[in-house]
Amino acid sequence: MILKKISQVNQQSDPLTLVDWPLPVPSDEEVLIKVGVCGVCHTELDEIEGRTPPPVLPVVLGHQVVGRVEKVGKRVTQLKPGDRVGVAWIFSACGHCSYCMSGQENLCPEFRATGRDAHGGYAEYMTVPEKYAYSIPEVFTDEEAAPLLCAGAIGYRSLKLAHLQDGQHLGLTGFGASGHLVIKMAQYQYPHTKIFVFARSEKEQAFARELGAVWAGDTEATPPEQLDSIIDTTPVWKPIVEALRNLKSGGRLVINAIRKEDVDKSYLEQLNYPEHLWMEKEIKSVANITRQDVQEFLQLAAVIPIRPEIQSFALEDANEALREMKAQKIRGAKVLCING
Repeated sequence: MILKKISQVNQQSDPLTLVDWPLPVPSDEEVLIKVGVCGVCHTELDEIEGRTPPPVLPVVLGHQVVGRVEKVGKRVTQLKPGDRVGVAWIFSACGHCSYCMSGQENLCPEFRATGRDAHGGYAEYMTVPEKYAYSIPEVFTDEEAAPLLCAGAIGYRSLKLAHLQDGQHLGLTGFGASGHLVIKMAQYQYPHTKIFVFARSEKEQAFARELGAVWAGDTEATPPEQLDSIIDTTPVWKPIVEALRNLKSGGRLVINAIRKEDVDKSYLEQLNYPEHLWMEKEIKSVANITRQDVQEFLQLAAVIPIRPEIQSFALEDANEALREMKAQKIRGAKVLCING
């Protein structure tokens, strides 16, 4: 399924086209993967609708990939045909800049994203550099593992950046693929922490309570207690202002989004410095992920274990999965099943 042009996703649109695509050939340091499944991420909506740095078109989207190694390049040393591996948002980085050398390869100027700067997993086959392919713990099925590679890994990074201490109060704004995984890892890592969820949908609020949130309400609702940290996973601006209002003094808001949509940008006019930002409140953005994030999170997810809620679609139904995501029809994560 390829993206040929930037367009809007709506109930009448089919932004992706099903085509026959040449079998990719791995370079000396790459592996060829026969894709089993690929998760569907809100970032794909951003790519299709033109909010991310522009992809080179046409492009195969998809960056939550699980499959089997089919063929290896001449200089591949760790992987072999038949190995089950995953591919995440980080496709490659330069490896020698100051960011890469300090473990911040997510900030590398030459960062390349899977499914944007290189062809991704909405296909039967893809290639990736060996060191950006990750072994998948046996405890997970392919479908369970796919969302862990982005929604889970980026949620893991967000939780690290929240600087939470056990017993402090955590807020989650938005409760889609990433939010429902963050609550599970937060409960494991911070067992005495109360978790409060803000979501537009009553179904999402009920789902959050099912998973152990002590409170769930609308984006504009006021929780019974102020919060030490809030992680925002929404594509819009309104939750940012509301979240800052609900932070304690010295609290931190972590924004887990590549881009925000312009639909409610006027809401920022309500931002009031004394009410929303004073008293040493902080805002921290999340930019991409590192290989270490993915590896650490997969190990943690296997220990807990984290099992995502899954909605499965066939590859040719990718447009329907994207339309549902745009319409906020979300419970857990959406996954394309490609090679059974």
